[in-house]
Amino acid sequence: MYKKELLDVVKLTKQYLCEQGIEVENSVQEKGGLLDLKEKIKNCQKCQLAKTRTHLVFGAGDEHAKLMFVGEAPGRDEDLQGEPFVGKSGQLLTKIINSIGLKRTDVYIANILKCRPPGNRNPEPYEIAMCQGYLSKQISIIKPKIICTLGKFAAQTLLNNQQPISQLRGRFFEYGDAKLIPTFHPAYLLYNPNEKKLVWQDMKKIKAEYERR
Repeated sequence: MYKKELLDVVKLTKQYLCEQGIEVENSVQEKGGLLDLKEKIKNCQKCQLAKTRTHLVFGAGDEHAKLMFVGEAPGRDEDLQGEPFVGKSGQLLTKIINSIGLKRTDVYIANILKCRPPGNRNPEPYEIAMCQGYLSKQISIIKPKIICTLGKFAAQTLLNNQQPISQLRGRFFEYGDAKLIPTFHPAYLLYNPNEKKLVWQDMKKIKAEYERR
């Protein structure tokens, strides 16, 4: 199982779950805003992460934001507070957002997974399959003009693309009515500060696109 590429496993997992009569990606169909969606999923028990979470981390920001950031999964601080990107990587993300003249309240921030994987391990394909529909619904409600994915898992999941983040970052892709651009995750930058210059290049592209929209 672990020898296969992540996206192939996610695809096969979804196919298997559908064959078993379990709805996944399009499981959230009700009309309404983010508060309605948050209320609906707050007690989600679709995967084993429900047993270990302190809080479900739904997302935060402007429901009508033009720019949306999508990360991988909550960490320890996020699990304790129930808010995305509030730890050290979150502080860096705030600085990154500020660098293009915006505030956190101007954008929307969410993750692929809504619950913390124990020990901050990588997301499992099954967990991504179970949670991806929630993110898809968030995107459909917010209707962002630009989506910036943070790190490998967010980029590969939304783009259905197996290329490494080093090859995906800094490029705009079509994602429905939005432009999607991957960049490095802030947590990666904490250990690789020399890569911040590449993220700054990506953010300048985002700022130019934002101003055009």
